[in-house]
Amino acid sequence: MASARPALAVWKFASCDGCQLQVLSLEEHLLELAEVVDVAYFLEASSATADGPYDVSLVEGSITTPEDEERIAEVRAASRTLIAIGACATAGGIQALRNFADVDAFAEAVYAHPEYLSTLEDSTPISEHVEVEYELQGCPIDRMQVLEVVSALLQGRRPNIPTHSVCMECKMAGHTCVMVAHGTPCLGPVTNAGCGALCPGFPRGCYGCFGPAETTTTGSLAAWLRHEMGVSQRDLVRSLRTYNAAAAPFAEESRRHDASRA
Repeated sequence: MASARPALAVWKFASCDGCQLQVLSLEEHLLELAEVVDVAYFLEASSATADGPYDVSLVEGSITTPEDEERIAEVRAASRTLIAIGACATAGGIQALRNFADVDAFAEAVYAHPEYLSTLEDSTPISEHVEVEYELQGCPIDRMQVLEVVSALLQGRRPNIPTHSVCMECKMAGHTCVMVAHGTPCLGPVTNAGCGALCPGFPRGCYGCFGPAETTTTGSLAAWLRHEMGVSQRDLVRSLRTYNAAAAPFAEESRRHDASRA
């Protein structure tokens, strides 16, 4: 007899598997989730799989090859709801650094026979190829946010995921501002909350792991870092080109300061 429980699938594209490991690290919560959904496809957890359609698909990783383009279309067709998880799936990931250079030059420098490679010019997020119902940012994602989104879908409500910046998380945690107190460059003002202001709590500047906040003023922050804090043009570009390099607010601002493209 077929199960009446919703079917959940977890898919991997170009990524480090870190976001899937965050799902696995739910541990006892994952066991509770498995009581109300059928984990039908999750190769990181089990080789046992079931055919779709799937009620919810979690997709990790960016699209980097022609084969990826074909496979994400198949995943989309088999999924009622598709959720992109992590910086690779939502913004192209660290591999999207290739988007700012010549991918053929990279291939020739790394591989003995680059002619055997089949790769796309850019590393792109899932949403550039298929419709996505929801995105969870982060490198890696926050495991409790995954649980919140899946639970919300099962309960027919809107997920409660923050859209404010890391600065608000700092203030709620009582952290001293590292830029004001220590003169430490920080991307917190333009980065989406989700990490609990982990780095500023140590204290270090935010590295932008959770990507751009819903409303960002990257231009204002860049001007402050350059002219008030003395951050070099090169270091500013490098700070914007990490885990979410191809996210539009970060990519556009980094290009404005990229001397190699002047």
